Amino acid sequence: MVDRTVAVLAGGLSHERDVSLRSGRRLSVALRAEGLIVEEWDTDAGLLERLRTQRPDAAIVALHGGEGENGAVQTVLEMLDVPYVGTSSQGCRRAWDKPTAKALVADAGFTTPDWVVLPHSTFRELGAQAVLDSMVDTLGLPMILKPDQGGSALGAQVVKEAAEMPGAMVGCFAYGDTVLAEKFVSGVEVAVTVIEGEEGPEALPAVEIVPESGVYDYKARYTAGLTDFFTPARIPDDAAKAVSELAVAVHRQLGLRDISRTDAVVGEDGTVYFLAVNLSPGLTETSIVPVAIEASGATLGSVFAGLVGRAISRKS
Repeated sequence: MVDRTVAVLAGGLSHERDVSLRSGRRLSVALRAEGLIVEEWDTDAGLLERLRTQRPDAAIVALHGGEGENGAVQTVLEMLDVPYVGTSSQGCRRAWDKPTAKALVADAGFTTPDWVVLPHSTFRELGAQAVLDSMVDTLGLPMILKPDQGGSALGAQVVKEAAEMPGAMVGCFAYGDTVLAEKFVSGVEVAVTVIEGEEGPEALPAVEIVPESGVYDYKARYTAGLTDFFTPARIPDDAAKAVSELAVAVHRQLGLRDISRTDAVVGEDGTVYFLAVNLSPGLTETSIVPVAIEASGATLGSVFAGLVGRAISRKS
């Protein structure tokens, strides 16, 4: 892999631009330490021309949110026949839409918290208060409201009292036109990174997430010192096995590729609940994936250098 040129695509115009730039910078440093020639490219109007005229040996999509995870940038790379690390455009579309991912995972026999999905127009046309009351009747409290698409917990809020619903809905709709309301499950929150190797997808040690505030929101994710991580997660062996099996099954069921991160909760009764999957997980100094990679005995650079090699070999 020495002397291979890799374009790390980061930035973009989503709400997660700053986080993506941080991920891209950290990944670039790690790959250069492995001997690769790394160029950091922002994803702007000049991207296509740059891919044509400065064609890299491979690209890595380090974008979070928007076109970086909904399959748009992946489609461009596929049209230009540029090898890239990450899930195909079709897989991206399945995972990007949270309700679709939940439905597919549930169809595969795994447990996920009960949920309802409603567009903004429903509240306007049927009466906001009546719809909110029905949501509480259906799911009970507490519940968590989140945009049906997007990442970094932007717009997500745990609602404990019915009076908090209107404000939480407004915050949610600031990041999307459709809300995913989900029954809140108490327990141990974990994240499991899956990396593909020669033997197929493999789960890294589960990372337990303990935010100081009790909620793993945007601030807790990207502010140093506000969240503690424990690897391996402090859960029973059978639960650790179950979350690992869930993460690998999600990776396969949704047709993901190279790398993914599954978020789950181990309930107080030991039940494992699927929450969401991230196909372009953060790689910042406060992100989960680097913690899991380090716990596995590998390095960020070696893992992604290996994925670059896999991407290039897919085109050879």
